[in-house]
Amino acid sequence: MAPTDTTAHLAALRALLTERNLHAYIVPSEDAHQSEYIADCDGRRAFISGFTGSAGLAVVTLDQAALWTDGRYFLQASQQLDSNWILQKFGLPETPTKEAWLAEVLPPSSRVGVDPTLLAIRAAEALQSALENAGHELVAVADNLVDAVWGDDRPATPNNPVTVLSVEFAGRTVEDKLAAVRAELAKPLRTMGAPTATAAPAPSAPKSLGDATGHGLLLSALDDIAWLFNLRGSDIAYNPVFFAYALVTADEAILWVDDSKLNDEVHEHLAAANVTVRPYTAIVADLTETHVPAFEAQASVSKFVIDGRCSLALVEALGKDRVHIVSRNPVTSFKAVKNAVEVEGFRQSHIRDAAALVSYFAWLEDELVVKERTDIDEVDGSDALEEFRSKQHNFVGLSFDTISGSGLNGAIIHYKPEKGACRIIDADHVYLCDSGAQFKDGTTDVTRTLHLKGTATDFEKACYTRVLQGHIALARAVFPKGTSGFSLDILARAPLWQVGLDFRHGTGHGVGHFLNVHEGPHSISPRTGSLDVALVPGMTVSNEPGFYHEESEEHRGFGIRIENVIVVKEANTPHQFGGAYYAFENLTMVPMDKNLIDLSLLSVDEKQWLDAYHAECWEKVSPLLEEESIAWNYLKKATTPLEA
Repeated sequence: MAPTDTTAHLAALRALLTERNLHAYIVPSEDAHQSEYIADCDGRRAFISGFTGSAGLAVVTLDQAALWTDGRYFLQASQQLDSNWILQKFGLPETPTKEAWLAEVLPPSSRVGVDPTLLAIRAAEALQSALENAGHELVAVADNLVDAVWGDDRPATPNNPVTVLSVEFAGRTVEDKLAAVRAELAKPLRTMGAPTATAAPAPSAPKSLGDATGHGLLLSALDDIAWLFNLRGSDIAYNPVFFAYALVTADEAILWVDDSKLNDEVHEHLAAANVTVRPYTAIVADLTETHVPAFEAQASVSKFVIDGRCSLALVEALGKDRVHIVSRNPVTSFKAVKNAVEVEGFRQSHIRDAAALVSYFAWLEDELVVKERTDIDEVDGSDALEEFRSKQHNFVGLSFDTISGSGLNGAIIHYKPEKGACRIIDADHVYLCDSGAQFKDGTTDVTRTLHLKGTATDFEKACYTRVLQGHIALARAVFPKGTSGFSLDILARAPLWQVGLDFRHGTGHGVGHFLNVHEGPHSISPRTGSLDVALVPGMTVSNEPGFYHEESEEHRGFGIRIENVIVVKEANTPHQFGGAYYAFENLTMVPMDKNLIDLSLLSVDEKQWLDAYHAECWEKVSPLLEEESIAWNYLKKATTPLEA
């Protein structure tokens, strides 16, 4: 990954800052909907900095530029940022916040510009307060200054068709979902903000939102909107969403979306649920002028409920006195808990996905080890895997860029191989493959780490086995109702901690149902944010401990991650002290690589768990493979008992 020369772009941006009497400009990663993954037209931070990771924030002053990103991207950012930039490693104790850094480097009474459509209201409030305390001012700049620098080279805004997701896959009708949201809006407000893990609401009754009837729920998160209306799109690569806003009141539902995206089927689908369609670009004017039919019919709407992701621009359009901010809106809570149809869709899509992965790993082993090919690079591998996946029933596309990393590249946590700048897949080195697919009945995300020749070093085997032990510990967890992912995270790290190792990312993220591969509000993580949401049956989440070793004199570089998607279920415990107990069901059905296991480190229970898991993989996946084919034989060998 060679750095991009950003000198000219920064000079052009600084000229605009001087012209506008601004002393700094903030460039977030997110789009106007606070999406984690964005369309190319919204890649402003990548354009101005050269850093292409999904998480980060850039701040440009008249004479300095700094970029904050988290531990997943430290190595990548260090390779992609040129000498114009200061890398700020978010989460390390010595790293200042952007607010503290600005207070240090800016002259007195500075003006800090930001595009108000890209800044979430909670982040805007915190930033404004910090700047004011330091004697500075936050300035909302209506036209994006990075776009002005980008000019005609900026990609066009996507305008892709929207499709209906049938109840066969969704499991609930739009009318049913709207009724559930309206029931929440009619409830009185009990306490503000998200509930604690020990007082989490039941899946059917998320946080109460209002202190009187007649509230409206304004949605800006694209996956919330797609889920609520049983619609899917493709405006953002790998995420089956479309650009839209939505409002739900007691009697109205409004969808702001470009009408050119909607065919007759979609119009009929929305009309059946009494959903009004308004132009996407009219959202700010509609909220400001209040001339939409919903507002005329709902004069009694006293508050517009939003969550903290809603943009500063929308809040300013409504007026701060007209909004009620909650930490989590009810759609997010409903969406996180999969219904029975969605869970079964996850099961079936993961079995088909496993058949594709097994076919790919079998092909790769045959080409590199048996045929001794030395010309397959990381992109070739990624492309071959996509081809295997595309043959599976209900396949729509990938769920994210495949991470195909050989040797040292596997240590880049969110690595994306690029043709001409990637490595040959070396059968003598550790190979990490993190990939996923979008199926109409589910979203997959699975990571396997392989050593195709089985000649890994003792250090690589020891690290892999400890990651595997952490994975097994979390998969086997049984926990009482009210437990959050924060409480379970230690299970995945403890085997690594015993020898002074760790990993700089969360252990698990929620997974959408034919939606975003990263989905909140729940997670399994040491970050305190994961304390707020209890895990409940129906929640899907990943289990992905890892370890990443950069090149050293003693050991070559490599990355290890083992990831399954799991779903929370009721646990059949002999006792239920204090209430119900929960456990996890594995959805991913891809065998682990036995070549990398140091059996001397595994306990009897761990060996039994792995043997049972492999037996389940064989039982469910082998019927999808041609008998005695390369893939069938690979799966058979991979799933034999450890000490058979």
